[in-house]
Formats: sequence, structure tokens, C-alpha cells
Amino acid sequence: MHTDGGHDLRHHGDAEVRDDGSALVDLAVNVRADTPPAWLRARIAESLTSLAAYPDGRAARAAVAARHGVAPDRVLLTAGAAEAFVLLARALKVRQPVVVHPQFTEPEAALRDAGHTVDRVLLRPEDDFRLDPAAVPEEADLVVIGNPTNPTSVLHPAGTIAELVRPGRTLVVDEAFMDAVPDEQEALAGRTDVPGLVVLRSLTKTWGLAGLRIGYVLAAPETIADLERAQPLWPVSTPALAAAQACVEPQALAEAAHAAHRIAADRAHLVAGLREFDGLRVVAPAEGPFVLIRLAHAAAVRRRLRALGFAVRRGDTFPGLDEEWLRLAVRDRSTVDSFLHALRQALAGP
Repeated sequence: MHTDGGHDLRHHGDAEVRDDGSALVDLAVNVRADTPPAWLRARIAESLTSLAAYPDGRAARAAVAARHGVAPDRVLLTAGAAEAFVLLARALKVRQPVVVHPQFTEPEAALRDAGHTVDRVLLRPEDDFRLDPAAVPEEADLVVIGNPTNPTSVLHPAGTIAELVRPGRTLVVDEAFMDAVPDEQEALAGRTDVPGLVVLRSLTKTWGLAGLRIGYVLAAPETIADLERAQPLWPVSTPALAAAQACVEPQALAEAAHAAHRIAADRAHLVAGLREFDGLRVVAPAEGPFVLIRLAHAAAVRRRLRALGFAVRRGDTFPGLDEEWLRLAVRDRSTVDSFLHALRQALAGP
């Protein structure tokens, strides 16, 4: 367990649905339901005939590069976005890293594990967790921010994030959930005009590949080379490489775009239902495949929801949040309706 300031930085949504939570309806993990699709499972299965050979990532790397309109030397394939955070923490010569919270806690945990002292910029609920670039210390030489941000579901304007650029500063933007945003509005992936920019992408969320571990980094060639030197040999398996190549092909991108619009509609249905409850606050506008809510006695409500068959993500492990916050993954309308009924029961008491 990696704790700091009372926050368990290594607690993630999957903890809610392990062991005795395995039978619960899962609104805790931000992986799209009903994935991976059959065609993707078939592509991964086809790769199993090649397991006797060492992984060759060149084709997948070129495919990801083409998807974002950049050269292959600007791409590094990783065992999920989480590995990329470890590589950044170990490979970059960093003196004063800053993490903008609330956000995914692995970047800070990885930096601390690598021996860095990490400063935090806490975005405020009264500002709807919007980024104020002026809040980031000028001397920071590494800044990490999520977009859209987990767990707040805030989508920061690309121009606002770009205001964080400084000479000698590395700007890390975690876009793990950007492909769940219709038209990927505010994406910085593929931009080569932003000095010091490092963009992380994950293929595990939209495609249901959390168990396969596949993601990638987009950055300047010299940064990619530094990160690659910190990787072990053959870090991405042949099945994961096959998945990466498949997920950036035109038909896959079209499917992801369709899913993003469906998620937006399902999220609107969830938010409208949540707004029927007195004393419950929804962080808005929510733009990711999850919603952050605040309510009194949230810990007790979460326990009652478990008894009613629903797992939700506690918010108090995120710096900047406390026990009154819960994160809810967006699900289909039928599941949402069942959840809202259970939430009404949970709020009524034992």
C-alpha cells in the first residue's frame, strides 16, 4: 500500500469487485462494458500461433504512429499507461515534479517510488475542478494532468493545458479516456507543436483489455528514446501488439467513435437521474465515461449499495477528495435505471 496524506495511492476501482465483490454490478471500474468485442478477441487469438517468436513491435508502432499522423520514432508501446508512468518517473531527469489532483494516482505513486518529492496542485470543487494554469508553480519541471480527468470527468480545453508549457518543462497529459470523448475534442495526441509534451494513451478502457495491458506514449523522439532505454526487453507481448494494431485500424476507430456517442447519451441519462436526488451534487459538465458525485454519508451509502448488488468507486483515495465523494462508471440505460433505484433505497437508510 502506498499512502500519503491519508490517501491510498494504490487503491483502484478493481478492488471494489474482487473477492466478495465479484458478483456485484460493476460501476466501479472504468472499462467499457461488453468488451473486448468478438472481432478483437479473434485478432488476439490469431496472434497465439506466433508465441514461439519474440515480440516484434514494429508493425504496431507504425500503425499507432499512422493513426496519430506522426513518425514512428514519436511512439512507444507500453504495458498499459501505468507502465508509462513508471518509465517517466525513472527515465526523466526531474527535480520538481508537480501532479495536478484530483486525478489518477499512479503517476504520483510512481514518482514517489522513484525517489522524487512530489508537489500537488489541488483543483477545487467550488471551481468544478477546472484547471487554472497559474496555480502550477513556475519552477515545476514536470507537470502531470489527466484529460478528461479521472475521477472528476472534467475535460480541460487543450489551449488551457498548453498554457502550462515552459522552457525545460515536461508536460505529461494522460489521455487514457480521450477516445471516449466524441470527436476526441481537446485532444493533444499527435500535436508536435507543443514543446515538452508527452501524451499517454490507453487501449484498455475502451476495448476492455485491462487484463492484456496495452497503451502507448506520444512524445518527441529524444524523450521516446529515453523512455525506451528504461524499458525491459520485449515489454509488450505479441497478443498485446496484435491488439494495438487492431485497435487503431479505421473500422476500430469508427466503432470507438460510435461508442463515445453512446456513452455520452448514457451519461446524460445517468446525470439526469442523479439530479433528481436532493443533496447530491454532480460534477458537471461530465465528459468522460464516469461521473463524480458528492453526498453526505457517502461511505455508508456505498456499503448499502454493495448490499443491494452494486459496486461504486470510493473517492477518498484521490488527493483533493474526501469521504463524501463517489465515482460512478457510465453504463447502459437499463443498468443505470436499476442503479438509480438502488441508490434511492441506499439513501433511505439501512
